Amino acid sequence: MTDGIVLGANQYGKAENRVVRIVRDTPRHEIRDLNVSTSLRGDFSRAHTDGDQADVLPTDTQKNTAFAYAKEVGVSSPEEYAVALASHFLDAAPAATAAQVRVEEQAWDRIAVEGSPDGHDHSFVRRGTETRTCVVTVAGRGAEQRTWVLSGLQDLVVLKSTGSEFRGFLKDAYTTLEETDDRIMATSLTARWRWSGTEGVDLDAAYAEVRATLLSTFATTYSRALQETLYAMGRAVLETQPQVAEIRFSAPNKHHFLYDLGRFGVENNGEVFIAADRPYGLIEATVAREDAGDAGEAWTAVPGFV
Repeated sequence: MTDGIVLGANQYGKAENRVVRIVRDTPRHEIRDLNVSTSLRGDFSRAHTDGDQADVLPTDTQKNTAFAYAKEVGVSSPEEYAVALASHFLDAAPAATAAQVRVEEQAWDRIAVEGSPDGHDHSFVRRGTETRTCVVTVAGRGAEQRTWVLSGLQDLVVLKSTGSEFRGFLKDAYTTLEETDDRIMATSLTARWRWSGTEGVDLDAAYAEVRATLLSTFATTYSRALQETLYAMGRAVLETQPQVAEIRFSAPNKHHFLYDLGRFGVENNGEVFIAADRPYGLIEATVAREDAGDAGEAWTAVPGFV
């Protein structure tokens, strides 16, 4: 352009399509409850500078495809569903150079009823606050096409009532925090792990395994800081999942401060706390294999990670 102003990086898509897929081929139904966001990147400059939509696959079409593919392709796992969607969008939009699909899955458990030890066939209850996530990016075409898969979870709230300390930290004129050798440590964990490849991986089973590893390591590792705990959790995942190249964490410290009951003549021996939701420490870390390789476009437009 002659005035020295140019269009920078851009993408577009349909955010937060609430797709619920019920598999009812047998009397025992299955449910996948997904929040699906799609986006396309590529040469869409004319849509911005000239209002020319000739290269634009409408966001409404992306929405319709997300719902149609839930039936036509199915949802064997969020990752496989997302790969199928992203690959389709590259075929449908020639001007796109990459397609990214983000999926958040809400988990449902079967309602326990008398006479059904494995839960009711078609009645469910929403599970807690945790959300399963995935981000799939497909770029290029033909032999040059590459696919990156991130699996993950968010809002996994965990707490340990002992087995954690925080001391020996740097102090200056504005430091008021007291050292402690016994504290509550809690966080609302977000984690995403990048696969070096998913061939032969049962992604539903792998998600359950990674989640169990994270929880077990959190529970059984004595912690001198949340940073140390995150590193231990990341190491444990890499040691048990050979096809995971790296794992990234974002962990806000959910502070619990001992409440002063002495002013009421009541002794408080680490039993009553006030939970403070803000401000909070935010700890972020990546644990990776030395030979993890180039992440390519895997983390492009994925916010909240170092």
